[in-house]
Amino acid sequence: MHTPLATVMTLMLAADPPAASSPPPPLSVWDFAVKGGPTMIVIALCSLVALAVIVERLLITRRRAVIPSELVPSLKAAADPARALDLCRASGTPIANILFPAIRHRGDSLEAMQKAVSEAGRREIVRLRHRMRLLGALPQVSTMLGLLGTILGMIKTFQAVATSGQSLGKTELLARGIFEAWANTAAGLLVAIPVLIAYHAILGRIDARAAELDRIATDWIEDQRSQPVASTPPTPPRIAEPAQVNGAAEVLVTA
Repeated sequence: MHTPLATVMTLMLAADPPAASSPPPPLSVWDFAVKGGPTMIVIALCSLVALAVIVERLLITRRRAVIPSELVPSLKAAADPARALDLCRASGTPIANILFPAIRHRGDSLEAMQKAVSEAGRREIVRLRHRMRLLGALPQVSTMLGLLGTILGMIKTFQAVATSGQSLGKTELLARGIFEAWANTAAGLLVAIPVLIAYHAILGRIDARAAELDRIATDWIEDQRSQPVASTPPTPPRIAEPAQVNGAAEVLVTA
């Protein structure tokens, strides 16, 4: 004979355990951007611009694109300065553009050669640092946009509290604005931190390339100045044909 308590315990043991509530599905990047508000679109555009600039600068500042390993030996092997100038024009790399005035002003004074090389070097460094100001500004812009989105989200939250007397009892009305606020903060930081790291890494790469360009240009100038410049050989005296003067042959020598 079963007691009522035993019957209840038997039914509880026989029953299946209650199914655990499944967690909500994770938000995709698109859902994250859409629910974050309008400032998320601007932050996404900043990330795309930063990615394009980073990839472009990484390709431009490659060592092979700045200082091809075969160019300098080819220039030294060129016996004719005109041939060396043609090689520089065909290369079009920063090191070729810097050595071009050094070759062209080889016969000039040391000061003229150094000035020409220095001006060419400054132009090439400016080209290597092209768009770096834009890349340096994007982390700050992304952070400020995230802060702006946070403020707009909090304004939306307090507006929902102020306009609806029942909002204190409905958390979804408050959670929407809070989600938008913190989503913008997170998005701004997610864009700003990697871009800032990439900015300083590319700047260091450009500085390393600039130091190497300066070293190669200095070595080239010292090497070229140590070699004597080929000068025009003196014209040898010309011996004229013998002429009869008072019946004797004299040799007329003209310098």
